[in-house]
Amino acid sequence: MFKRALVFVSVLSATLPLGACSRNNIEAVNLANEGDKSRGGNIDDAISKYEQATQLDPSNYRILWKLAGAYQKKELWEKVALTCSKAEKLAPTHADYFYLRGYANVKLAEKGPASWSDAKEPLEAAAKLDPNMADPHFDLGGVYLHLDQEKEALEHYTKAISLNPAELAYYVPLADLYIRLGYLNEAEQVIKEAINHEKGDTTGGVFNVHTLYGEIQERKGDWSGAVKEFEAAKKSCGTCADKGQQIAFFNLGAAYSRMTPPNKSGAAGNLKNFQKIICRGGAAARYSGECTQAQELLKQVEGSAAP
Repeated sequence: MFKRALVFVSVLSATLPLGACSRNNIEAVNLANEGDKSRGGNIDDAISKYEQATQLDPSNYRILWKLAGAYQKKELWEKVALTCSKAEKLAPTHADYFYLRGYANVKLAEKGPASWSDAKEPLEAAAKLDPNMADPHFDLGGVYLHLDQEKEALEHYTKAISLNPAELAYYVPLADLYIRLGYLNEAEQVIKEAINHEKGDTTGGVFNVHTLYGEIQERKGDWSGAVKEFEAAKKSCGTCADKGQQIAFFNLGAAYSRMTPPNKSGAAGNLKNFQKIICRGGAAARYSGECTQAQELLKQVEGSAAP
């Protein structure tokens, strides 16, 4: 499942909550401000400062938010979840705290220490607290998908798009789910809408959108349409050196080989590049199926076994 990266932005300054005026409170704020200065260059020092600050004033939820964000930067997801849980109790109307705890639990579920159900409650709370917040719905879509509740996943992915239609990454898992459920027309409609928003995207979403659109054309038997989309995907990723982008060579090579008539030189060039980059490297096992297909397709377009 394609997933955009969450970027933590500290929007809450480490000011004193209303009514706080003790010496510890003031020292805590000063430490948190020192942590802010370290954050860009020394995240470990920032974490140390924030942790000291929360010990001095455990009631300052703004400092807890800063600490949670610093833990997030280090991908210390258990600590993110625990810290946000503390902040939620102090500021139960702040959707951001619930969302970040839910997101942390998503990351933990991906790795195994937590269940997907652990992420559902805080994400639902965030969505309820801030009805205009799109991210909780997007992540709830992924949670419900892993819980085998496709209907709910479709609803939340769709809701995320309606709240933030400019976020290209929201469209891909929705279209992908429609494809897996056999609703190609609905998937195509989602992708066409995504293409309307792809201008200026810098997240790699353009590659994912056109790759998925190419797959839709494949399933419809439109190889010329598939070639067009796979060419667009490959163009968007340039050298296609980032993880997962090398599939562009296989997709385009396979589509070229199946055109009528086949583009034999284009097919051979892309399939050989895929073999060189993937099938003869460390990722060969992960792409074993594609490597086998690439070899067979090369035999077809060259008329003999590829070297």
